[in-house]
Amino acid sequence: MDSTLENDQSWIPKVIKKKICSTFLEDTTTQSKQQLCQCGYPKTRHSQVAMEDNFGAAVVSRWNTADHTTEEPTDAFGDVAFFRKGRRQGKFVRLSSDTDPAIVYTLITHFWGIAHPNLVVSVVGGEQSLKMKTWLKDILRRGLVKAAQSTGAWIMTSGLQVGIGKYVGQAVHDHATANTRSTAKVVAMGIAPWGIVYEKERLVNPKGSFPAEYTVSSDKDEEYTLDDNYSAFLLVDDGTNKQMGGEIQFQARLEQHILTQRTGIGGRGSIEIPVLCMLIQGGPNMLERIYKATTNNIPWLILAGSGGLADILAEVMMGSFTAETLKKEVEVQIQKHFPSEDIQRLVELVERIFENKQLITVYSADLDGTEEFDTIILKALFKACKKERTTAQNYLDELKLAVAWSRVDIAKSQFFNGEIEWKSSDLEDPMTAALVNNKTEFVKLFIDNGFNMVEYLSYRRLEELYSTVASKSLLNSFLQKKKEERRSSQGGNESMLLPVNPNLSGAQQSYTLLEVLKVLKDLMGDFCEPMYGQLFKRADSHRNKPLLKPQELSYQMRKCTTPWTDLFIWAVLQSRNEMSTYFWEMGGESVSSGLVACKILREMARYQPEAEGAQLMKEMAAKFAQLSLDVFNQCYRHNEKRAFRLLVRQCPLWGSATCLQLANEADARNFLAHDGVQALLNQIWWGEMDRNTETWKLCIAFFCPLFIYSSLIKFSNSREEHMTEKNTSDLDSIDGDLLLPKSDIYHDSEADVSVSPGNMRPFWMIRWKQFWGAPVTSFFGNVIMYFAFLFLFAYVLILDLPLKNPSIAELILYFWVLTLAFEEIRQTFFVSMNISLKKKVKLYYQDMWNKCDILAILMFVAGVISRMFSSWYEMGRVILCLDFMVFCFRLVHIFAIHKQLGPKIIIVGKMIKDVFFFLFFLGVWLMAYGVATQGLLYHTESRASWIFRRVFYRPYLQIFGQIPLDELDATRFHSRCPDNLTEGSEEELSTCTNTYANWLVILLLTIFLLIANILLVNLLIAMFSYTFNKVQEKSDIYWKFQRYNLVVEYHKRPALAPPFIILSHIHIFIKRNIRKVPTVKGRLFITDLSEAVANRLMTWEAVQKENYLLSRNRIKRESNMERLKRTAQKVDSVLSYITDIRDHDRRLKVIEKQIEYCTEALQWLAESLLQSNLIGNARAPPTFTDPSSKKTTGCNDSK
Repeated sequence: MDSTLENDQSWIPKVIKKKICSTFLEDTTTQSKQQLCQCGYPKTRHSQVAMEDNFGAAVVSRWNTADHTTEEPTDAFGDVAFFRKGRRQGKFVRLSSDTDPAIVYTLITHFWGIAHPNLVVSVVGGEQSLKMKTWLKDILRRGLVKAAQSTGAWIMTSGLQVGIGKYVGQAVHDHATANTRSTAKVVAMGIAPWGIVYEKERLVNPKGSFPAEYTVSSDKDEEYTLDDNYSAFLLVDDGTNKQMGGEIQFQARLEQHILTQRTGIGGRGSIEIPVLCMLIQGGPNMLERIYKATTNNIPWLILAGSGGLADILAEVMMGSFTAETLKKEVEVQIQKHFPSEDIQRLVELVERIFENKQLITVYSADLDGTEEFDTIILKALFKACKKERTTAQNYLDELKLAVAWSRVDIAKSQFFNGEIEWKSSDLEDPMTAALVNNKTEFVKLFIDNGFNMVEYLSYRRLEELYSTVASKSLLNSFLQKKKEERRSSQGGNESMLLPVNPNLSGAQQSYTLLEVLKVLKDLMGDFCEPMYGQLFKRADSHRNKPLLKPQELSYQMRKCTTPWTDLFIWAVLQSRNEMSTYFWEMGGESVSSGLVACKILREMARYQPEAEGAQLMKEMAAKFAQLSLDVFNQCYRHNEKRAFRLLVRQCPLWGSATCLQLANEADARNFLAHDGVQALLNQIWWGEMDRNTETWKLCIAFFCPLFIYSSLIKFSNSREEHMTEKNTSDLDSIDGDLLLPKSDIYHDSEADVSVSPGNMRPFWMIRWKQFWGAPVTSFFGNVIMYFAFLFLFAYVLILDLPLKNPSIAELILYFWVLTLAFEEIRQTFFVSMNISLKKKVKLYYQDMWNKCDILAILMFVAGVISRMFSSWYEMGRVILCLDFMVFCFRLVHIFAIHKQLGPKIIIVGKMIKDVFFFLFFLGVWLMAYGVATQGLLYHTESRASWIFRRVFYRPYLQIFGQIPLDELDATRFHSRCPDNLTEGSEEELSTCTNTYANWLVILLLTIFLLIANILLVNLLIAMFSYTFNKVQEKSDIYWKFQRYNLVVEYHKRPALAPPFIILSHIHIFIKRNIRKVPTVKGRLFITDLSEAVANRLMTWEAVQKENYLLSRNRIKRESNMERLKRTAQKVDSVLSYITDIRDHDRRLKVIEKQIEYCTEALQWLAESLLQSNLIGNARAPPTFTDPSSKKTTGCNDSK
């Protein structure tokens, strides 16, 4: 027995009772040998008190459960294990018919662990002799059970292997067998009388059964056996034995209680749980239950064609009857099916049920067979709530059910067809359910029908959405980690923590935007700071202080300033593909937002432990990168100049980052390889020089600067021409105004100061800055001087590195490396001025080539220090020689700008990774062969250096063909080994070669060369070929991506190259620190626009995005798949029209019968008045003449 379960349910006997008969009233109608009470139990099962009440027994002649039973603690509850059926288990309890249904509902949902239902379907009607038709079995299995699984419904029947309960159990079993991969379990619940259960004594245990062993039987005499396909059993005890009907009232009260309960997302309880009763066949005793259920507004679904009472009600509800003909038709039908019943009483019940006709839905397999069963259920619930005049509030629960069941088609046709006036406030709860449940189609539907997202999304509601993330999701683990860090940083002081959201239940996790901000910082860096960073005020700058002031978070009541962007980030963090795409379409700053999503998803993919989830995130990242690229392509095709401005505009929403920076951070290579981006890079790279300038002209101008004032190199003609170009390019803005204010036109982008129109520089200064300010000049200067540096370094190493005092060439080399070190210091600490020192260093070390520069400088310093001491001179020389190799390796980065060499460098880098994997396999086999041959040939060798050579070095050389047969083949040995290997000297034994088992050495050599030279080398070649083909396909993209980083680097560098760069450093120091002149050189890559201009640019981008979406949707509509979908929708519409035509046909038949009745009544009235002599008119009353008969008469007369 499980003691834990026993302790958890020990309260059950104290609260839940059973019923026992308290008065013995003998049943005189039975012919049993033993005396039976009218309750069904024998006299021996009654207590002495029950049999001593002779006076009461003499007065009362009929037994009833209310007066003749008493309640005692239940003695049957716990788990039931079904043997012979795979040891399945279910929950059960014996309870009184008067038990409070609220207690039972709490027992089921809280203690038995069964989830709250989204719907309760009570299947009734089948008697013991029910023979289920094949199509009815299919409806139960493919319709009801499937719908229950998809909607999270409870199915309630008797739970016994008899009647309708048996067939529902079989349907549950068949569905579970056919859907083994499904994690959602169908909850089937049995409610049966305790007195009829077979072998119920096995379930009796006053302390509870955990579990009770129950054997399932299939004998006909034992058909009231519990069905093992049910999850729970409520065995209702009304004090009777072997009598049916005792559970009906309790089940009705339980259904009524469930109707008052609410379920929803995150414990909010926003949806009332609907209850639907389904009638299959059924006898006359079901009419009373149907009538009482309809008075409680419980809808019914009648299965037409199942027989019995179901066919009678289906005929009545679907037929065309007047008030007079209805009674006659019902009498005929009841007389036909139930001739021995009280016909008058049944007719009255049917008429009363007909008054609530809107609660009855008839399902016909012939008419409704094409629809999903959950659609039928939802339509039945919608029909039950539909009235002549009503407000949108009456339809909210049904709309929420449509959201929960993902039936957007029903929502469109029933709730958003123009008949119901929805307000934005009415749709807030359904919108929350759609967002949390990832129902993108419903979000679109609500937005299209006037939902105001700006009024809906407050910061408090956004925190509620973050608090509803799945407990096992990656985002939840991130948020929980940040919450624990905040709690630990505040020393466990709960008063300093943020207040918990009151709208969430205690079991639900509660997160604030502070945790979200920290998660975004880990994923995006400082790009997310403007989103939520301004909402929180820091109490102290020290880390050991609380992050927030202990005050109410007033921001929670404020509306989100950018609701679409906030929801977009929320959806991206949860990897919701369709929803995040929709929010991206609805939001602004499309290019930058898509790149941010790409960055977030690629960072999250690194932390995702599941390979499938990581792959999904990578695919989403590629999708958003492509969306940003497509929108930018649309912008570039429309206006090239404005597209350039879009690339370098600072986005306030993303930490003032530009689209180029975001693309680089997100590793969006296709974006940076776009022609528009490359055109902007070309423009920046060449500055105001002609882009077709040959390299030799640049070299001449570099060594002889006077040539820049000649016609050797072409520059832009004048400042006025440059201004005219900008003016004409910006005139085609959206509203016809200039995109940029005139004050921004006169900035000298290549200089470090602003130039006004009235303060123009002289020609020689302008041309000088045009040449030396271009990144291409800085690049070629650095290349030329770097080759000179390497030549000087090589000269010093080979020819001019004296032992004592350094030579002049060596001192020049020292100074040159010192200027290189100064440049690295400048790049580390003085390039980005608005970030912390730690972030500057971190940003610098992210570049591999910067690490290479630091390594080369540090090795040079170590080598110089070592060579200054005579004892360490050789060590210093070795370090400097190795350092020269590192400086030479730095040339690889310079050649990355070349269109042909750049991709090849990437290929070589990826091939080096392949070599490491190859060396692992080669090393394993090489060590195995080397150790084996050393042990066979030189087992007496004791010198460590020789052992290492023969184990590793010699086998490695054998791969390249250097095979020393004189040392391996015994036939070619020239050994001086003694005859007795144990008597030789140590020197002789060390050089001795063993000839024993020499054939094995030759065999191992053959196998080693076969595997190493044939297998492994060809494997390496194949890996190289795969890498080459893979990179070669995207070589242009790789090269353009590298080119961006190189252009940015040389754009930030000073014009002069080392060692003359020291002059540029001095000039920059004087200008920034003494003259206090701010730099504007970065304006080409970062542009801060005014608010008005930025708004115009964003509006233009939004227009281009809409144009792109329209073109994409147009292409999508023309695809074959979409055409098939539209055809299917048209077919569905035709079928719905046919159904409507049938409804109209029924109505026309009703009107026709009513007209016939009125015609007969008027005819009778006319005849009566004519015969009564009340009217003194000798003319006979007019008679109706059919026009068709008139035409026929006319034809006969003509003949």
